[in-house]
Amino acid sequence: MVSAKDVQGVMAMMPSFSTKDAGELTAKNTIDVDNLKAGVDKMIGDGIDVITTTGSFGECYNLSWDEYKTLAAAAVDAVKKRVPLFVGATSPNVREVVERLKFVQDIGADGSLLGVPYYDAQSPEYMADFYSQIAEMFPKLAFLIYHNPVNHKVKIPVSVFPRLVKCSNIVGMKDSHRDTREFLRLMEIIRGKISVMTNQAQMVPYYRMGSAGCWSIDSWMGPWPVLHLRNLVRAGKDQEAVAVTSDIMNAAGGERPGGNEGATAKLPIEFAGYVNPGPARTPIVKFSDTAIERAKKKAEGWKALCAKYKPLVEAERRQAKVA
Repeated sequence: MVSAKDVQGVMAMMPSFSTKDAGELTAKNTIDVDNLKAGVDKMIGDGIDVITTTGSFGECYNLSWDEYKTLAAAAVDAVKKRVPLFVGATSPNVREVVERLKFVQDIGADGSLLGVPYYDAQSPEYMADFYSQIAEMFPKLAFLIYHNPVNHKVKIPVSVFPRLVKCSNIVGMKDSHRDTREFLRLMEIIRGKISVMTNQAQMVPYYRMGSAGCWSIDSWMGPWPVLHLRNLVRAGKDQEAVAVTSDIMNAAGGERPGGNEGATAKLPIEFAGYVNPGPARTPIVKFSDTAIERAKKKAEGWKALCAKYKPLVEAERRQAKVA
């Protein structure tokens, strides 16, 4: 089973690759399996460490049951155990969570990215019960806690983690919502048991405080800027890593070009051309000229960073193989 030590480096948050008709209200089978498999194979070949599906960017909320099964099975088939794969199973309906996890386990995924049921805000006691019960029900799956206060309506407090570390198959957490003081208190409880992956822009300071790496949506425009950041942080070259972080933030811009994460974050990935994520699904299928231009600018900036950092990353990979 995947353990905490396997959740490290750069975790690529996968788009839910869509077919050309995905924006239509009557569309039923909108997973583009060929583009998904090609994109995943490319990412693994270029050195990504972990792949995670069906978070908010991966539209966990916007896929039918049949589409979810198609995506999950295609992801497992594409990854082929080359890197850890976590298939997200978050839902406002806990019974649906259980059904999704049964399927995820049956198809051989390593684990699941799992947020709390989010239609209503949940209490800390319920959060601890939810994760503990699910982990006990699925002992063969490794779990990443999906901490997303914006979409899930609650912040998971440090106080629940003394219970969660008792679940050996809760191995990681996707997080970007704690200040340094709270993060240090958290690490006192979970260090060595639950690996935390923070946002790519947080990697330098949080890695020094105990995080295992970062998560990235932008890596689907080409992973090399984030991979180079990973390599610098691992080597202790923090000043250089800060400069790369600045490059990444400048290229990525500020807020995403619009309010819908799954739809608008796909735009620059589409324009960058590293993978083909497909068009947005309904209900967000039309974008303003401003949003489109902003996405194109982001894609061009990121492509320039890929050209800058790809040779460095590939040279480091060759050196590592020789060593």
